Amino acid sequence: MTVYYVNSATGSDRNGGTGQNSAFATLSKVESLKLKPGDSVLLAKGSVFNEQFDIKYSGSESAPIKIGSYGAGAAPVIHSSGDGIHSLYASNIVIENLKISNTGGSGIYGGSVTNWTVRDVEIAKTGLSENAGAVTFRSSKNVTVEDSKISGVKGDGFWIEKVAGVKLLNNTVTSASGSTADAVQMNDSSNILIKGNHLDQTHASSPKGVIALVRPTNAVVEDNVITGGGFGISAQAGKNVAIRDNDISGYHGYSWSFAVGLGDQGNARDYDISGNHIHDGAWGVAVSGPIGASYSRTNIKVHDNVFDDLSQAALKVDRPASGSFTNNTIETGTKATSISPAIADAHTFTVSGNKTVANVETTLTAADTKVTAATEVSADSAVVAVHDNLKIFTDNGEAHRGNLLDNDSSDNDTLVLRRFGDESVGKHGLTLTGDYGVIHVDREGNYAYTLDETKLPDHDGHVSESFSYGINDGSSHHSDGDTLTVFIHLDGLLS
Repeated sequence: MTVYYVNSATGSDRNGGTGQNSAFATLSKVESLKLKPGDSVLLAKGSVFNEQFDIKYSGSESAPIKIGSYGAGAAPVIHSSGDGIHSLYASNIVIENLKISNTGGSGIYGGSVTNWTVRDVEIAKTGLSENAGAVTFRSSKNVTVEDSKISGVKGDGFWIEKVAGVKLLNNTVTSASGSTADAVQMNDSSNILIKGNHLDQTHASSPKGVIALVRPTNAVVEDNVITGGGFGISAQAGKNVAIRDNDISGYHGYSWSFAVGLGDQGNARDYDISGNHIHDGAWGVAVSGPIGASYSRTNIKVHDNVFDDLSQAALKVDRPASGSFTNNTIETGTKATSISPAIADAHTFTVSGNKTVANVETTLTAADTKVTAATEVSADSAVVAVHDNLKIFTDNGEAHRGNLLDNDSSDNDTLVLRRFGDESVGKHGLTLTGDYGVIHVDREGNYAYTLDETKLPDHDGHVSESFSYGINDGSSHHSDGDTLTVFIHLDGLLS
């Protein structure tokens, strides 16, 4: 495992490259090396490299090849008439703490690569020929980009195509411009997580939108701030897509502009659209499509969202679809639904439990206060759960469907909240009632125990109560369950 140093100002390609005082001068010198698993290439801060950096060799899962920086000052910069960093077929690569700008192609391009992590990278003014995304991955597996910034690029911020396993976490994309540019364009990919990003297309010179998911499978888009663009999230054709807890606003370039749109370019199945704050735009959620197309739109659930300041309705359904619009909050002045008479008469898309309020800010503030209170209750030292924590994962097995608490003894006494098939834990989570109180589990697996002291026995010491939750599939006679035990220390409560 060798560390190579590169300094464009003081280095020389005649040096050995393995010390800061014997650094190489160019990236092309590094390319001539046969990098091995565990090797690192560190670029001196303050350096400027006017060349494409080709990564030709692979690390291993336990010992990836790392490209980073060293020293003090501004991050090292890569300029190039081609791509900034380019790779084909390399696997197990980490790129971090760099800046890439003024490139003809992508800032980072990976084709047929596996297990790449990009973090703390700044990319600006790339794609001068408008032919690529600032970050482009094609025909690859397991790509993570996190804590990075993309701004002022010509072309998409992210262009992801045919990638199995994508995570875009806590990134910022500002003003991805061009005739076909979105902040995120993702095609024919699967196992997608887009979380915690700030995506702003308010001032972009692009007729398109913020996130375009084309034929996604198993995608989660959550906790993002999405602003501007011709649309917020377009997930027109896909399967098992969750869009939740996002703030989506400022999309009003067209009469058809939507915060979330689906059903226009192919079959859409199993969508959960929940917990979003959708405001300052045209349509809220649009379930639509071209006239005459025979696309199916099934099991579309739109629930527990907040809609305000919309010029059109919170929900539009004008093509055959099955699903529901439930428990949403709509501010006075915003139309709740626009459902075509044929769909309404078919009774396939139900509407129930929605409410209209004068000011949605009051509702949003109350929800935040409730979450804070639950967290404080769970921290009471006199109430101890036998399991350290809870988590949620998905099991798509067909033999049984439902939620299940299941002890995973190999994971530090973690209690697993399983989610089967089309069933999911809703925005308000799962509540289990016991003899002395209730346990509430939110969608992320965090749990809080609320004690009713009036139900406690009068003896000293401690008592415990157990919560069981299981499933029983009548067709396969499958049943299962597990117990979460809570110990209540009376002396701690009474002292």
